[in-house]
Amino acid sequence: MTTLEKAQLWLHESFDEETRKAVQLLIEGNSPDLEDSFYRELEFGTGGMRGVMGVGTNRLNKYTLGQATQGLANYMLKQFPNEEIKVAIAYDVRNNSKEFGKLVADVLTANGIKVLLFKDHRPTPELSFTVRDRKCNGGIVLTASHNPPEYNGYKVYWNDGAQIVPPHDEAIISEVYSVKFDEIKFNGNDDLIEWIGEEQDDVYIDACIEHSTYQNVGKENLNIVFTSIHGTTYTTVPKALEKAGFKKIDLVTEQMIPSGNFPTVDSPNPEEPAALEMAMDLAKITNADIVIGTDPDGDRLGIAVRNLEGEMQLLNGNQTNTILTYYILNEWRKQEKITGKEFIGSTIVTSDIFFDIAQKFGVGCKVGLTGFKWIGKMIRDFEGKEKFICGGEESFGFMTGDFVRDKDSCGSILLACEIAAWCKANGRTMYQYLMEIYQETGMYYEALVNLVRKGREGAEEILDMMKNFRENPPKELAGSPVEEVKDFKEQTSFLISKGERKAITDIPKSNVLIYYTQDGTKVCVRPSGTEPKIKFYISVKGALASEAEFADTLQALEEKAEQVKRDLQLT
Repeated sequence: MTTLEKAQLWLHESFDEETRKAVQLLIEGNSPDLEDSFYRELEFGTGGMRGVMGVGTNRLNKYTLGQATQGLANYMLKQFPNEEIKVAIAYDVRNNSKEFGKLVADVLTANGIKVLLFKDHRPTPELSFTVRDRKCNGGIVLTASHNPPEYNGYKVYWNDGAQIVPPHDEAIISEVYSVKFDEIKFNGNDDLIEWIGEEQDDVYIDACIEHSTYQNVGKENLNIVFTSIHGTTYTTVPKALEKAGFKKIDLVTEQMIPSGNFPTVDSPNPEEPAALEMAMDLAKITNADIVIGTDPDGDRLGIAVRNLEGEMQLLNGNQTNTILTYYILNEWRKQEKITGKEFIGSTIVTSDIFFDIAQKFGVGCKVGLTGFKWIGKMIRDFEGKEKFICGGEESFGFMTGDFVRDKDSCGSILLACEIAAWCKANGRTMYQYLMEIYQETGMYYEALVNLVRKGREGAEEILDMMKNFRENPPKELAGSPVEEVKDFKEQTSFLISKGERKAITDIPKSNVLIYYTQDGTKVCVRPSGTEPKIKFYISVKGALASEAEFADTLQALEEKAEQVKRDLQLT
């Protein structure tokens, strides 16, 4: 079926008048958006279903959301027969999120499913927590994370509070694709909706404090600057910090106003220094020790601390997670809680420093594919056998314990502020604490390259690039021979010097390549599951003898990473 024929189906009377008019305009105007709106159906990637809002099969709208929810309802009715089914729903600050949340609730209640619907914006981790706390069969959150304002999205959680993974995700998609648009039940039953809000916040915040704090040292003297970057955490983080005992909290008031247009930033992504610029400016005025920002749905966090020159510097995700993980494991060791049956969670694109840290403290380090749903799956797979301590990935996500089964900025912020307060009370900074860790584990430096390729042609170009890297792997990177190539699509690990090819059996199939060199350099190549990008994760390693040698060591590692980029023809 051609794109035009797919679009013409949306002119049928089963679609509302507003939708039909919008599609007609695309057709009559021969708009270039017509192709991108209808050439495919939205897919579930590492972050669920995410896309630009608008009409069409490749857009987020009433009908694609309705189809997904009807398919989910059909699946849940089969999975949980003869019982009351409950689904919790949350939504972030994005344009249309609140309306989409009610629309999704209506489809579920029209199918006889009870819904716990938040009255207003709430962070994604609170939704994950609520699924387990309220013994729901599943959960849904309407969010596009840190994507641009024109995006929205839809993530599905199962009864363990984690995002869906195989076999549920594939089975749900099968149900979704079998739903015709005229089969969607849009006429909901409000009697099956329970509205939830502040009372659930208090339960969630108490759990964050219980599971994410270890000691009470110097909290009253820590100067904190926090911004929600117009996102959902205005509802939880300031209250949690105060309840945990922090006294000096300055908010970026202009950015505490929820808005799906994110008016004060180009991108609401705490990975990008520009998103924290207003917070950094406030930190100069307040002489802050730590600056913290979160993304729109409140699962990612960006942290800036004072570097060795006393200037505020944004930590990358691996650095933040290194500090949090090391501190937690050290506290567990002090409390004699490590028995050898514990593990931390990571992902294949995250720094290998976490293997070093795990080995130091005598715990396991399990890795999964990109996305916290795979860390959630680890927890479920080993529940009752091994104890999960914490987990994180390089894209500014971390979780403390398993009370939330997704990355959680609130608990992570409480922990980070505790560490910053403890460091300050002992006459040092979090940055110096990171230097101490590097002296024990070796110093890692990471660089990320994103190549954006939009639309249908861009998607095909990304596939061609992956094909070329798969068939023509580099022989050396930054002067060090490539000794191993892991291909997660083929599920093989090839040891080049030995000519040995082994099967990868512990990680599901995915279109990801990893190159390892003899000197410890690691490069991961993968298409993004949620954005029109191909990503290159570069990690290099060196020895750090002392804090005094940090600047020279960092410069050498930066130069090495730049050489890797040149070798891969990325610059």
